[in-house]
Amino acid sequence: MEVLDRQKPETEPRVGFTVTKRQGNAVERNRMRRRLKEAVRLSAGLAMKPGHDYVIVARRDVLNTEFAVLEHLLIERIKGRAKSGRSRETRSRKE
Repeated sequence: MEVLDRQKPETEPRVGFTVTKRQGNAVERNRMRRRLKEAVRLSAGLAMKPGHDYVIVARRDVLNTEFAVLEHLLIERIKGRAKSGRSRETRSRKE
């Protein structure tokens, strides 16, 4: 997951999903994307901070993970990223 603070706290958080061809055929990739979108819609979206962009990169495990577990893991990942306030890319450039 990548997070970017847009420095506009009054705007809604935006979410993007990335699933590469390495993760499976088109049917599997679309299923992964649909599961992630639904997890964000139902619960993880509440953990997202206003004014931030989130890019969720899917892995093949998304297909076989129970949905409740997927929601929980996604929320934990979002909360963990929110603490740092910087994306991985920003941290690596500064270090």
